Parts: sequence; structure tokens; C-alpha cells
Amino acid sequence: MTKEEYKAAIEAILFASGSSVPVSRLAQTLELTEKQAENYASELSKEYEESTRGITVIKLDKSYQMVSKKAYAPQIRTAMDLRRNVPLSQAAMEVLAVVAYNQPVTKSFIEQVRGVDCSGVIGSLTTKDLIEEKGRLELPGRPLLYGTTENFLRCFSISSLDELPPLPQKEKNPDENSLDDDGQLSIFEEENKNADTDENTADNDDDTITATVGEIIEKATDE
Repeated sequence: MTKEEYKAAIEAILFASGSSVPVSRLAQTLELTEKQAENYASELSKEYEESTRGITVIKLDKSYQMVSKKAYAPQIRTAMDLRRNVPLSQAAMEVLAVVAYNQPVTKSFIEQVRGVDCSGVIGSLTTKDLIEEKGRLELPGRPLLYGTTENFLRCFSISSLDELPPLPQKEKNPDENSLDDDGQLSIFEEENKNADTDENTADNDDDTITATVGEIIEKATDE
């Protein structure tokens, strides 16, 4: 097969699938290396984006999907009698931001940051397919871990989490509990320590998240 035939084959697969197709699956189907399949799919995506067609090919992490262009969303809604989704609540926005920037995270981690119970919000975001279970943490009770989904990337029109806007920098106190690399462990290690210290840490982290949550979630609620 020629280069153009490979791209045409990928186009046909994506169209027939109706959902995202992993690069590994494209490579296996077309008997290509994953690098070759990635290159062909990327070229196809660029050609669609530069054309005046109403559809395009987007990358979602390690997968590709054929979708309609955002510019024609109003016409599509009218033709299919679709209603706009109800915007996410402020609480949902904050939880989604915590998960997106710290994943995979446990329910306890999210509640540590926000300072309130988040069971209902987590359930709602899971139903909306914006977050999903990503396994369990190897600690007593083996709590569930949560992370964002492909649908999250699709709503934000980004191909990977690396494209999320950076959080604002803040000066760190050497005595502050870190919620970075050892965030999951620190929550369980510190939960029996002074409650006031925990509350202050949660408030500081919440301020960082809410400072940018409006900017990064607005894209999703406008879909």
C-alpha cells in the first residue's frame, strides 16, 4: 500500500468506528509499526484541520477519532434537536480540577484538598464520563483511584493532559506538607496529626485550584 492508501484506510477505520481507535490497533490492523501509524494518522488529522470540511480527526492521548468541527455545533444541535448540557457546578469544577492536575487520586485526597465530602460530586462526574476509576491504591482498605477520561480531553479540545494550562506558582513554606509526588501517602500518614495544620494545607491548595478552575473548565461547559 502507498502512503495515501494507508491514510485512506485509517480514515475509513475511524469513520466506521464512530469512537476513538488506539494507535496500536491501527498499527496492528494495517501491519505497520506504531510510529508509522502515528505519523499517518497525524498527517490525516492535519489535512482535515486545514480543509473546509465539517469533520476533522483529533488525537486523544494515544488514540484518534473522527468528529465534527466545533464551528458547526449550533447547526448540529438544531438538526438533531439536541439540548445544551447543564453547566457543571462550582463544586464539580473544583473536584474535576483536583483530579485533572493530581491524578490518579483517591476520594480522600480530593476531600483533603477541598475540606468537604465529595462523594456525590465524584459520582456525578463519573456519570458524565469526565472521570473514571483507575485502579486501587496499595494501602489499607485499597481505596479507589480516579483519573480523567478521553471524554475529558475531547471536551477541552486537547490531545493530552500536558496541554492543560499550568497552575500559578506559589511560595512554599519548608514546613508545609507536600501534596506533590508523595501526596497520596502524606494524606494517610498525616491524617492523625494536628487537625488545624491539615485544614490550613487544604485551604492553601483549594485557593490554588479555584484561581484557575474558571479558565480551564469554561471550555468544557461551553461544549
